[in-house]
Amino acid sequence: MRMKKRLHSFTVFALIIVYLVIAAGAVVRMTGSGMGCPDWPKCFGYLIPPTERAQLDWKPQREYHKGEVIIVNESLRLAKEDFISKTSYSPSNWAPYTKHNYAQFNPYHTWIEYINRLLGALSGLAVLLLFISSLGYWKTHKKITLFALLTLLGIGFQAWLGKTVVDSNLLPLKITIHMAMALLLVAFLVLLLYWSPRKKETYVASKTVKNMAAFALGLTLIQIVMGTQVRQFIDIQMHQRNLANADAWLQHPPLLFYLHRSFSLLVLGVQVYLFLSFFKKRKIPRALQFVLLLIGLEILTGVVMYYGDFPFSSQPLHLLFASLLFGTQIYFFLILNYKNDT
Repeated sequence: MRMKKRLHSFTVFALIIVYLVIAAGAVVRMTGSGMGCPDWPKCFGYLIPPTERAQLDWKPQREYHKGEVIIVNESLRLAKEDFISKTSYSPSNWAPYTKHNYAQFNPYHTWIEYINRLLGALSGLAVLLLFISSLGYWKTHKKITLFALLTLLGIGFQAWLGKTVVDSNLLPLKITIHMAMALLLVAFLVLLLYWSPRKKETYVASKTVKNMAAFALGLTLIQIVMGTQVRQFIDIQMHQRNLANADAWLQHPPLLFYLHRSFSLLVLGVQVYLFLSFFKKRKIPRALQFVLLLIGLEILTGVVMYYGDFPFSSQPLHLLFASLLFGTQIYFFLILNYKNDT
């Protein structure tokens, strides 16, 4: 019964952690740290990653454990089993890492990726607690338990997607799928937040306003999809230039970039319509106010990235604001109670 009463708190906690994971993932992508840990789920075969390159060199008379990694001739080698090394290197104790050929160590990249993975693990724990608390609602609100289970399964699937991203050496398409799954988790958690038995603000809305809120959410989804495609283009430019010359990353952008940029005005226009609809009633939902704030911040960070040559933190903030906007719009749509137009 005590766990049942904590459903709302666990949902809020899980939602916050998922958003932190999204932000951390954006930092990983911006800094090119995705291969900071070239294996999964450990990092260079360790639960706590190394802090300097020398820790990944072979050493005599040292105890190695199965799966631990060293770098030999610019390639990864995994310990086949537990053993103590002798006075000279023996290839028979080591197996090559075959999933990719990336074998570089950068402590900055390693720890950024490691923190991202820790947050991912914490999100899994948060969703597990959420699911346990939802079991008390099985008899009265089965949809709460079912969606909590879907969210738990989704977190597990998201972890597997993270593994495939690393194994593919950061294939852009897989990164995009990874991001899409994160947004689906946000949607599940927002639904659970709305369904949790806690007093919430609701607003009477006409059919037109309700439909416009749904239309606005659809526009945001389209905008995010276009944004992921633009981001894939930027990722390619970043890697080709080894994260340098940021002023050239959008030197010859695809047509989709201009559509993405202009589409933001349509998204803003629909939200302004919704704002004016409630302004006439002198009761503007806080969720809608937050939506407008996020759209403004989203446009601002987009302008800063384009004209400021991608300053540090602009990309993670742009993605985080988009994710927050998506979740807030879902919640705004849910708190609107339908009423026939008169």
